[in-house]
Amino acid sequence: MNYRFRALLRLKSVVAVASISVCAWGPAQAADWPSGPVTLVVPFSAGGTTDVVGRLMAQKLGELWGTSVVVDNRPGASGNIGASLVARATPDGQTILMASGSNLTVNPHLYKALPYNVDKDFTLVTNVAAGPMVVVTSTAVPAKNLQELIDYARQNPGKLNMGSAGIGSQVHMAGENFADAAKIKVTHVPYKGEAAAYTDLMAGQIDMVVGNIGAVSTLVSSGKIRALGVTSKERAQMLSDIPTVDEAGVAGFENKGWFAFVVPKKTPQAVVDKLYADTRKVLDMPEVQQRLASLGMQAVGNSSDELQQEVRSESELWERIIKQQGITLQ
Repeated sequence: MNYRFRALLRLKSVVAVASISVCAWGPAQAADWPSGPVTLVVPFSAGGTTDVVGRLMAQKLGELWGTSVVVDNRPGASGNIGASLVARATPDGQTILMASGSNLTVNPHLYKALPYNVDKDFTLVTNVAAGPMVVVTSTAVPAKNLQELIDYARQNPGKLNMGSAGIGSQVHMAGENFADAAKIKVTHVPYKGEAAAYTDLMAGQIDMVVGNIGAVSTLVSSGKIRALGVTSKERAQMLSDIPTVDEAGVAGFENKGWFAFVVPKKTPQAVVDKLYADTRKVLDMPEVQQRLASLGMQAVGNSSDELQQEVRSESELWERIIKQQGITLQ
C-alpha cells in the first residue's frame, strides 16, 4: 500500500514538472520564433492578387522579424499543389500558406480526392485582406453596361466566354456566382493564373472575367477593358464611377475575394498567436493600409474563430453553387 502511495506521488510529481515545462516551453518558443528564413507559399502564379498581397506581407513581416520571408509560388490544381505542400510541412511556423478563400471553401466540394483536409491539416490564423470583385469585359463585347451584358447573354446562351484564374479559383467562383444570380449561361475558360486571363481579355480572346478589383483597375482606367459592375455592397473608391452589381440590376448581389494566413495543424499555439499578433501589427501600418487600398482591398486581421465562421458560411454557398451550376473538373 505504501509502495503504491509512493508511486502515485512520484507520478504526480512527474506530471507537475511536465506541466511546468510545457508552460515554460510555449512562450520561450514564441520568443525564439522565427528561427530562420520563413517560407510563404503562394498557391498561384506570380502577378495575381494572392501573390501581390503575399509579397506585401512577406516584406513587412520580414522587416519586423529581422529575417527573410521567401515567397514560394506553387501554382496548379486550383491552388491544391501549394496548399498540400503546406499541409505536409513541419508544423513549426516556418512554412505559412497565403491562402485564397477558394482553397478553404471551394476545393473541398470540387475535388473528390483533395490532398488536404481543411479541418484536420490546417490551423486558420487570420483573414489578412479582402476586397470586391469587378465584372469586366473585352471592349469587343457589344454591351456598354451590366444590363446590356445580361440581355446579350440571355439572348446568346453559352456564347460569352468567361475567363478565370483556374477551376475553383475565387475569380471562377465569383463569375459562377454572378451567372447564377443574373440567370445567364456562360462558358468557363480556366487559366493557370489571373494575369493570363486578363492578357487574353485585352486581346479579345475571351469576353469577360469577374476579377479582383486590384488586378483590373489599371486596365479599366487605361481603357484596355471595360468595367460594368463592382460586387461590393457600396461603390469602390478606386472605381467610384462604376455602379455596384446590385445598382446595375442584380438585386442583393455581393461577392468578395479574400486572402488568409494558414499554417500546418499542430503548429504550437504560442507560434500561431505570435504570427497573428505580428500580422495585426503589419496590418496597422499606414503604408500597408495605403498599399492595400491601392489594390482595392481593406486590412482585416480577424480572429481565428471569426475566420473559421467565414469559412463555414462561404463553404455552404459554394457547395450550393457548384451543385446548381454543375461545376466539375475538366
